[in-house]
Amino acid sequence: MLITPAELARLAESGDPLRILDVRWRLDAPDGRPAYLDGHIPGAVYVSLEDELTDHTVPGRGRHPLPSGQSLQEALRRWGVRENELIVVYDDWNRVGSARAWWLCTAAGLDKVRILDGGLRAWLASGGGLDRGAVEPPPGNVTVAHQDLYAGAQPTLTAEQTAQVALFDARAPERYRGEVEPLDPVAGHIPGAKNLPFGTLLTADGTFVANSHPLPDGAVGTYCGSGVTAAVVVAAFAAAGRQAALYPGSWSEWCSDSARPVARGDE
Repeated sequence: MLITPAELARLAESGDPLRILDVRWRLDAPDGRPAYLDGHIPGAVYVSLEDELTDHTVPGRGRHPLPSGQSLQEALRRWGVRENELIVVYDDWNRVGSARAWWLCTAAGLDKVRILDGGLRAWLASGGGLDRGAVEPPPGNVTVAHQDLYAGAQPTLTAEQTAQVALFDARAPERYRGEVEPLDPVAGHIPGAKNLPFGTLLTADGTFVANSHPLPDGAVGTYCGSGVTAAVVVAAFAAAGRQAALYPGSWSEWCSDSARPVARGDE
């Protein structure tokens, strides 16, 4: 589920069916389109995490509710994705945008999806060039298999099911401990969860660390603030040969119900 810059360059040169998606997003700059227009991997189409990989009209599902399979299919076709075409997703911040796109596409039933390991930085370090301006591809024809991504090909957890797995909180330690909470109205974490900041699964150059954390036997799950950065944990586990379930609503959904317990400090 990972691809190196050298492998991507060879595929692009070969002329094999390929669609590259630029999914730039970060907490302090959720709109990545200006950066995309300023320079992107040749042929890449911009994808908005906020507008196309999230359905903000869904109530009670946290700050970044999953889109429907139908709306994702429409977006994939806008991006020019065709049946049986390899999709390569990349970003420029800690694999967050690309992991979200990879998770959604695979949850929808697409299996030819790869994350560019190391992201845009690795592409540039390998000597890859950039194009400016927007790419407007002809419409695609891909069809997704799952209309409800909460019950799609990727395992998910409800709030109640989080107690049934070894649960990892992907947020920064200070948010996990409840010392600060810049985004949600309540600070703390889900009782029983262990802290595994998603950034610890990446090397200094932004590539995934293989088998860096021993995992418990049995079912594993992960969450973050709103289900976005936790997708990096799912991707890292997948790269290491393990499956992890995502709690899509994450802490923003959990803490919206005052009846749910809140833990603070280290566990």
